[in-house]
Amino acid sequence: MSPRTSLDRRRFLGDSATLLGSTALATLLGRDGVLADAPIRPAINPARPHASRSSHFRPRARQVVMIFCSGGFSPLDSFDYKPELVRRHGEPLPGKKLITFQGEQGRLTRPLYPFRPRGESGKMVSTLVDHLGELADEMCFLHSVTTKTNTHGPAENVMSTGFTLDGFPSIGAWISYALGSEADDLPAFVAIPDPRGKPQSSVNNWGPGFLPAAFQGTDFNAARPIRNLARPTSITPAADTATRRFLDALNQKHLDRFPGDSELAARIASYQLAARMQLSVPEITDLSTESRSTVRLYGADSTNPLKAGFARNCLLARRLVERGVRFIQLFNGSYQTGGEGTSNWDGHKKLKVQYDIHGPILDQPAAGLLADLKQRGLLEETLVVFCSEFGRMPTFQKGASGRDHNPDGFTVWMAGAGVRAPFSFGATDPFGHRAVEHPASVHDVHATILHLAGLEHRRLSIYHNGIQRRLTDVHGEVITDVLA
Repeated sequence: MSPRTSLDRRRFLGDSATLLGSTALATLLGRDGVLADAPIRPAINPARPHASRSSHFRPRARQVVMIFCSGGFSPLDSFDYKPELVRRHGEPLPGKKLITFQGEQGRLTRPLYPFRPRGESGKMVSTLVDHLGELADEMCFLHSVTTKTNTHGPAENVMSTGFTLDGFPSIGAWISYALGSEADDLPAFVAIPDPRGKPQSSVNNWGPGFLPAAFQGTDFNAARPIRNLARPTSITPAADTATRRFLDALNQKHLDRFPGDSELAARIASYQLAARMQLSVPEITDLSTESRSTVRLYGADSTNPLKAGFARNCLLARRLVERGVRFIQLFNGSYQTGGEGTSNWDGHKKLKVQYDIHGPILDQPAAGLLADLKQRGLLEETLVVFCSEFGRMPTFQKGASGRDHNPDGFTVWMAGAGVRAPFSFGATDPFGHRAVEHPASVHDVHATILHLAGLEHRRLSIYHNGIQRRLTDVHGEVITDVLA
């Protein structure tokens, strides 16, 4: 095109008119809120960062408990019954030669635990999770969840933060940032690591990312209280109380001199919360006040120390719910005290041998938590989410007796506030390999959790490095079919 043609007067005027009209239209749409949703950021008082805040709309769930099975829990051996997998046992998976995370796959392998119908719904659940199976009528199963990666650390990050990379805020941090807490002497967000240690992605699962540090999860469990919280034995209770009062007076005097210093106010607030936790945490972690029947319900009296330890963590979770803690992330499985499959659900080589150990540790305590929440009336306003970073393949790995990672179709279940139960949503193919009916991403799961908590996932955001960041990135749809 010659310069004369490109500068044609008639064409220039026509393009200019179109540009001006488009700009005007965009301005009008933006003003009326049609073009894009305006972000919603909570108004946070730095002196009371954990104060309870209003949700965007009426919530169905006031609190959330997330049970996270670290290592890649196998739905095919627990909640996702596939009769075709039983019938085609020993045959190759139809289609091309399958190469997955750890290499070439062997043949289709039926569930390693028998399934049977449960409750009035007749939902098929395996004997690996017998106690949880008896509560199947309380559950809403999402059988078609997919994730972005087949690697443990990044996949744990995705399930907890929505992103594969480190440094992004966890879902618990987002919810406590948006809503604060109804407990003034406990953190808004508590992470309870497995008695055997932390998950592979460790503190990334409950980190604040680029949200204010006040909204990170506080990690402790029934066996390991919060570090550096106890009063030194050399200091009497009276002296400790007097010191705190004197420090409060000094802090307030300093704050009065600099009333606009939000960082100072936040720092003072964190110290004050720590002081209150000196009294509240020992009380809430003292499980001796629980009745014998409750202890038996959870299996906290088990002779298996790992099962008893996880059961006490589940009891702790219920006590935190009672005290108004907003988000509780309860981990089952660790990468600190053992490698692949030893202390977690990563069953590559000897899945049956390893799951025979891990199943009893998880099953009765988690079922006890769900049953206890229900019988105390707490499940009406508490959402319980059961998840793992991904699922496992319908085949055994070539030359092994275990299943490889499967990010293309796995099961998450929810129970409690706001979800349909008994109900099953979505499906994987007849072998449990890929989600084929209503595939749902982790972003969709997160959007649904936020919705149940009364939050609009597209609008809950924070401005960071030139980007309006949110938990669901630029993705995610609320799974409306699962809402009660």
